[in-house]
Amino acid sequence: MRRDLFEEEHLLFQETVREFMAREVVPHHDRWEKDGIVPREVWKKAGEIGVFGFGVPEEYGGAGIKDFRYNVVITEEVMRIGATGLGFSLHNDVMAPYFVDLTDEDQKARWLPGFASGELITAVAMTEPGAGSDLQGIRTTARREGDHYVVNGQKTFITNGINSDLVVVVAKTDPEAGARGVSLLVVERGMEGFGRGRNLDKIGMHAQDTAELFFDDVRVPVANLLGGQEGQGFFQLMANLPQERLSIAVMAIASAETVLAQTIEYCRSRTAFGRNIGSFQNTRFVLAELDTELEIARHYVDRCVVALNAGELSAVDAAKAKWWTTELQNKVIDRCLQLHGGYGYMMDYPVAKAWIDSRVQTIYGGTTEIMKEIIGRSFGF
Repeated sequence: MRRDLFEEEHLLFQETVREFMAREVVPHHDRWEKDGIVPREVWKKAGEIGVFGFGVPEEYGGAGIKDFRYNVVITEEVMRIGATGLGFSLHNDVMAPYFVDLTDEDQKARWLPGFASGELITAVAMTEPGAGSDLQGIRTTARREGDHYVVNGQKTFITNGINSDLVVVVAKTDPEAGARGVSLLVVERGMEGFGRGRNLDKIGMHAQDTAELFFDDVRVPVANLLGGQEGQGFFQLMANLPQERLSIAVMAIASAETVLAQTIEYCRSRTAFGRNIGSFQNTRFVLAELDTELEIARHYVDRCVVALNAGELSAVDAAKAKWWTTELQNKVIDRCLQLHGGYGYMMDYPVAKAWIDSRVQTIYGGTTEIMKEIIGRSFGF
C-alpha cells in the first residue's frame, strides 16, 4: 500500500539527511560503539545542515516549522543505518517542546540558538535509582533560597547524560504537594555541585552515552525554571509524553523494516539443501507475517503523526502506538535473527546489533505494562 505521509519538501530533506549520514556517521559508528560515545563535533555538523530545532523560531536559528514529519525523516534515516548512538531523537522529539514551548523570551535567547546549532546538547533527568515509571516517587528536591533553587538528588539512565549541556531536571519544589509539588529546572553544564557518574555499561546502544547524574547543593537560578511557575512539572511532562512515545514508535517501525529488508535479501542469497532458504515455505510464511504486521503498524503510526501535527494525538493513541510497535520490533528482529541461523548470532551481521539494541524499546519512555495501563484506564472501569 502506498505511503502518503511525506510531501516533496520532506523527500528533499530526506536526501540531505541520508547523504549526511553516509558521509559523517556510517564510516565512524563502529568506532563510537567501542568508545561508548558520539563526538560532539557530529552534533555541530548536523546542526549546520538544519537537522535540529525545526520548531525553533527563525529569530533563534531554527526553521520555525512545527511539522513532526521532518522529525520522522531524521529518525528513519538514523534507524536505516542502525546508528543508535545518535541522541538526535531525544534532542529533537523529546526536548524541543520543553525549550520551545515552556521558555520565556530570556530563556529562548539564551538556549535556543545553541539548541538549533547542535552546540548545546539537551537531556531530561526523570528516572532515579528508586523511581522509574512512578514519577511521583522521585526524591530529588529543589529548595528555594532567594533567587536560586538548591537542588539535591540523583538521577540514572539519562540519555545524552555525558554530552548534555542543558539538563531538564525533574525535582520536588514542594515535597508535601504530591504531583503539584513537581517542577522542571534547567541545570547547565559547569554549575557547581552538578556531577556526572559513569557512562553506563548497557546491553546495547553502546555508542549512546547514558549516565548517572548527581546534584549536591547545586544552585540553580530561579530564571532557569521552565513554564514560569512552580508545581507544574508533572503536568508538563504528561503533556509532552505522547510525542516522546510516538517518536519511539517511529524508531521501532523504521528499525524493524530495515532488518526485515536485510533478511529478505539474506534469504535470497543463503542456500541450504541445494536451494536458497527463501524458497522454503516456512521462510516465506514467516516473512509474509512480519511484512503484513509491519505494514499495518506503519499506517497506524503515520496516522498518529498526522494527528500530532493537528494537535489531536491523545495519550491513549500514543500508548497504543508505543507498546504495539516496540513489541512488534522485538518480534520481527528476533525472527529475522532466527532466519539468519548461526550468522544471526555474529556481530558481523546487522541483525545481531539490531536485536541487542531493540530490547530497551519496550522499557524506556514507559514500559509496555504502563502503556496498557493507560489504555485500560480509558475504559472508565
